[in-house]
Amino acid sequence: MGRDAVCPSVKNVTDRISNPFGMRPPFERQDPGSPPAVFGYGDANADFHLIGDHPGVHGGEETGVPFTGTERGETLLDVFRDLGFVSGPPERPALSNLFCSYLHMNCLAGGREPTEAEYDELERYFDAELRAVNAHILLPVGEWPTDHVLREYTTQRRRFGDDLDLAARHASEVRGRGFLVVPIRDPAAWDDGDREALLETMRGILASDYRQTKGVATRIG
Repeated sequence: MGRDAVCPSVKNVTDRISNPFGMRPPFERQDPGSPPAVFGYGDANADFHLIGDHPGVHGGEETGVPFTGTERGETLLDVFRDLGFVSGPPERPALSNLFCSYLHMNCLAGGREPTEAEYDELERYFDAELRAVNAHILLPVGEWPTDHVLREYTTQRRRFGDDLDLAARHASEVRGRGFLVVPIRDPAAWDDGDREALLETMRGILASDYRQTKGVATRIG
């Protein structure tokens, strides 16, 4: 399956690869002819959930697949390709034990950034899908996704202060409420060593016995 073993999931939630839970957020703001949204994609039974910002940042406005079609998205998926989670063509990859989605899935007119109100509007769709996948390991990419995940799924957001400082927190491990969270610095800002740091952390998790016990994400080994 790749250079490192990726443990299969046994949840059997669904075999659908794209938008497996049929999310239907409001779509009225996209450019004519563009896809309405970049839906969650991959293995809905996965233990690992990679969480991006929105299609204008991390890609998929042309392919409909998260983390494709932009340099920063593909840079990130290449890391997971090296780990054995990703195979197949870059524009339509096959994902094993990995699910990818965005905090804000809609494609917005003119490639603009979502407003805070628009993030809030789609938050319930993201949260519903995250809980349906119920992965053990959450991998938020960039400030908005990391802030949301730390606030909603851990009790440790205050430890990070007003400035998340993802340069310092990149590829660290944060214990959550039923999840292990690994914040990822946006690939556009990666320095020398950031790629290898993420690989090292992920390899350590894969080599350990990670599981949920009494609702608390743990790893032993």
